[in-house]
Amino acid sequence: MDMRTLKTRRNIHNAFLAIRSKKNLEKITVKELCDKAEISKATFYLHYKDIYDLSDQLQMEVVDSIISFGNDPEELIREPLKASHSMINGYISNKGLVTVLFSGSQFSRLPEKIEDGIKQRLFSQKPELKDDVFTNVKITYQLMGSFYAIFEYEKKFGAESVIEAVDKMTALFY
Repeated sequence: MDMRTLKTRRNIHNAFLAIRSKKNLEKITVKELCDKAEISKATFYLHYKDIYDLSDQLQMEVVDSIISFGNDPEELIREPLKASHSMINGYISNKGLVTVLFSGSQFSRLPEKIEDGIKQRLFSQKPELKDDVFTNVKITYQLMGSFYAIFEYEKKFGAESVIEAVDKMTALFY
C-alpha cells in the first residue's frame, strides 16, 4: 500500500474513532466522517462500502489483536487457564479501542467475533473438532465467561481479582 493510501486510511480511522467515541454507530454519516477526515465521499467509497464496513474492519483488527495474545488456538483445549489469561490480557491491552468500537448496539459483537475467530483458527488446524459438541461448548463457555467477567467486574474489583476468580472457576470445571 502506498503512503497516500496509508495516510488516507489513517485519517479515516482517526476521524471515525473520534466521532464513534461520542456517537452510536447508527448515527454516524459518511458526510460527517468525510468532513472530519478532510476527504471526499468518493475517496471514502474507494476504501469502504459504508460506515458499517469501516466499523467491521476496525473491529476485526481489534479482535485479531485480542486473539493473537493466545497464539495457539489449541491452548483453549489443552490449557484453558492460560487461554483465559491470554484473552483477558488481550482485552485489557485493547480496552480503549474495545470501549469505542464495541459500545452501544455493538457490545455483543466482541465476544461473538472473538469466538468465531478462535474457532476458525482452531478448526483449520483440527478440522475433526468442528463437529465435536464438547469442544464447541467449552470454547463458548470459556470465552463468554471470561469476557463478561472481566467486562462486568474489572472496574469494581480490579483486573487481578477478576483473573484470580476466573482461575478458580476454570480450575473447578477443568
